[in-house]
Amino acid sequence: MRIFQILFILMSFAFSNLQSQTNQDSLFIRRIFDQALTDSRCYEVLEHLCTKIPARLSGSVGAAKAVDYMFQVLKEEKFDSTFLQEVMVPHWVRGSICKVNVNQKGVEPKSLVACALGGSVGGKANANVVEVQQFEELDKLGEAGIKGKIVFFSRPMEPRHIHTFEAYGGCVDQRWAGPSKAAKYGAVATLVRSVSLREDSYPHTGAMGYDSLYPKIPALAISTSDATWLSKNLKRNPQLRVALESDSRTLPDTLSHNVVTQMRGSISTKEFIITGGHLDAWDNGQGAHDDGAGCVQSMEALRILSKLGYIPKHNIRAVLFMNEENGLRGGKRYAELADSLKEKHIIAIESDRGGFSPRGFYIDSDEPSNISRIAKYRSLLEPYGLHDFKKGGGGSDISPLKKQGTLCLGFIPDSQRYFDLHHAASDTFDKINKRELELGAASIAAMIYLLDTYSE
Repeated sequence: MRIFQILFILMSFAFSNLQSQTNQDSLFIRRIFDQALTDSRCYEVLEHLCTKIPARLSGSVGAAKAVDYMFQVLKEEKFDSTFLQEVMVPHWVRGSICKVNVNQKGVEPKSLVACALGGSVGGKANANVVEVQQFEELDKLGEAGIKGKIVFFSRPMEPRHIHTFEAYGGCVDQRWAGPSKAAKYGAVATLVRSVSLREDSYPHTGAMGYDSLYPKIPALAISTSDATWLSKNLKRNPQLRVALESDSRTLPDTLSHNVVTQMRGSISTKEFIITGGHLDAWDNGQGAHDDGAGCVQSMEALRILSKLGYIPKHNIRAVLFMNEENGLRGGKRYAELADSLKEKHIIAIESDRGGFSPRGFYIDSDEPSNISRIAKYRSLLEPYGLHDFKKGGGGSDISPLKKQGTLCLGFIPDSQRYFDLHHAASDTFDKINKRELELGAASIAAMIYLLDTYSE
């Protein structure tokens, strides 16, 4: 009987300690959200970044100015250290000419709203248009049906997907690989329907890649509304001709930088938990949601913890990566330096899905234990709208860290409006909601606190 009494007392004591720790966690997370919603800098920093330094594509003057600005902002916060990491990045220039015109007898003249895809060569073409939705259609048409023509890839995003990133993944291949697959059969240029669920007049750019086996041909995106118009008119007149011209070009690689700031760990001096976003943004917009929001949320997450006097066990970093959009050089360079400096990254979080209302975190792991480990924080974070904790992608910039065993998490905001703006001139600061942005920063800070507290 005595033994059972002792066991009961020990179990009660352990439960009491567990309950006490849970209450402590809950109270601190409440303070994190209070801090974010009453004393945040992320909105004002993002406003300056977007309105004063809007075109930040890697290699550009804007990208260099963005590095300087964010470095100074972080230095002002007086974290334990703030520094730059050199990285050589590609330098593609859109140019000043981008024309796509339909001017043919029997058809009302029309200029289609277009923009060059990132990495495209410039050039001119005046040819008949052939419309396809799947690559298999190219193979069936062959050289006889494609040579000398402009190929129009018209596959839309699938609206039945509730998670819009699934819809994006279902059609972005035609943007990336379409030009070379068309050039294989002698196409002189390609047009692609913008990868967006919204029908409007904003063309969406994005990276494309050439296969060295085939000629490089101009590749342009047209707005969704013009893509719909073109499809309808091609059905009426299969001999429709389009004249297009662009002057995009690629210049030699340029020196740029990742921007890194750090809170020093009190126990694990060589172990790191990082959060980050990418500082580069396409040159046709302001890069507010993609990915200025992710950058300022990551910076603000550290600022929140610092303002609350939190002393981390592990080193905590915010990393603003350069060149996610058209090369991933910043993420690769960061991982290379981490390996060379023998820095062990135990957790990495990426915010690159927009600054909308927080929903949770994806866990990039095949290990059920990793998924359950993160999902157990749901009860503490659910009061703040964070309920989605499941297997999924962590993020492009942190993915090179996976080879060192880093567990990668992807911050999940609501995705329904993201692809309305993604890679378009409409991705501007006025589309940012201050409260949603701050809630995202607090969500990341809360996750960092829990990971730091409970990671060995």
